[in-house]
Order: sequence, then C-alpha cells, then structure tokens
Amino acid sequence: MNDIQKFNETIAALESGRVRVAERIKGEWVVNSWVKEVILSGFRLGKLTDMSQGQFQFFDKDTIPVRKFSAEDGVRIVPGGSSVRTGAYLAPSVIMMPPAYVNIGAYVDEGTMIDSHALVGSCAQVGKHVHLSAASQLGGVLEPVGALPVIIEDNVFIGGNCGIYEGTIVKENAVIGTGVIINASTAIYDATTGEYIRANENGQIVVPEGAVVVAGSRPISKGPGAEQGIHLYCPVIVKYRDAKTSGSITLEDMLR
Repeated sequence: MNDIQKFNETIAALESGRVRVAERIKGEWVVNSWVKEVILSGFRLGKLTDMSQGQFQFFDKDTIPVRKFSAEDGVRIVPGGSSVRTGAYLAPSVIMMPPAYVNIGAYVDEGTMIDSHALVGSCAQVGKHVHLSAASQLGGVLEPVGALPVIIEDNVFIGGNCGIYEGTIVKENAVIGTGVIINASTAIYDATTGEYIRANENGQIVVPEGAVVVAGSRPISKGPGAEQGIHLYCPVIVKYRDAKTSGSITLEDMLR
C-alpha cells in the first residue's frame, strides 16, 4: 500500500467513526499517534488546487477537500455557511447551526449541537449530547503527534464565547459558563474546596465531572500589581451540577 492509499483509507475510517485520533481505554484517554501521522502526510502528499464554488474562492490541498454528506448520514447541517473538512466524524443526530466549522480528525458524537460561529478544531473529541454554544472554540492539535487533543466528554454544556485549548479535558456533565477560557496554563479555582486545579503531569487541565465553571479573577499576591489591586483572569468552579443546573441548560427536544 502506498502513502496516498494509506491516507485515503485512514480518512475513510475516521469519517465512519471506526478510527479515532484519541479514545478512552480503561477510563484513560489515549492518543493514537499513528492517525495523526497519517493525517499530516495528507498535507505533504497533496497539491494546492482551486476548489472555488460559484463566487466563493477556495484554495487548499487536493487531498483534503470539504467532506460531503447525504441525508442518509442523519446529520443536520443548517444552511448558511457551515463546513466540515474531510476526515472528521459527525454522528447521526448531530446538528450544526450556521456558520460553524469542524476540522480534520475531529470526532463529534450523537445528539451534539454545534451552534453558530463555533469551531471544533482538528482532532478534538466531543462526546454525546454536548452543547457547544455560539462563538465557542475547541482548539485543535495535530502536532506534536503524541499530544492529546481537546476532549469534551458526554453531556457537557459549553456556553457562548468560550475557548477550550491545549489538550484540556472536560469531564462528563460539566458546565462551562459564558466567556470561560481554559488552557494548560490556566489554573482553575474550586470555590467548593478552596484549592486550585492545575495542569497534570501530562500538561493538561482536567475539569472535574459535573463542575460548574464561570469566569472569575484572582488578585496578584506581590509586587507593584498587588499594591495597585491588579487581578488576573481565573476560571472558578462555583458548584457541582445539580437538578436546578441541568434544568436551566436543557435543550428543547422540539429544536431537534
């Protein structure tokens, strides 16, 4: 099998959901580095080509076109400028509102809503019944090949204008409030315990299961900044999910 055949077969397996960039094994998320390596080979193997349609001009590698869907796929892509790149998996019952974008290697499981102006970055893994609200972004990571991508587990709600980056893992049933930004260097303060959640030994922030996270700040502790009352951005866990929280973020089944 030559390189282009291997690339095409891997892309087909990604689009069918048979292969994933990362998967949970015995409760731990593990990256399949070889899949990333094959995806990266597609950029090297491809030639820049004109993919323009009508009045809209597009130029990209011919190995990585826009993914095509049919009604039989069961994915609802509302008209208005959304796009899914080849090599991404969208399960039946996924909804994309316009405009939104899903990049190569991403995995989006059933019942998930990708709202307007939202981004699912390359290789990001999104679980079942996730709501990715308007203008929120899940960062992508193709390199280094051994790095875990952003992972959003089942039943997570991500509010508008959020940014989840650098391999952050958001555990099941968590709620990320509007405007929260989380990356590997962003310590999260847990107001229920008085402790900070910092990056683990793999350099990842892990948002606990059921955590309700809002945007907050913490004071600088020393130096001129402290004297002038300067604060730094800090996400804050204000509580853990309960029936009241779940009721306030439930999507109407009628919309589906």
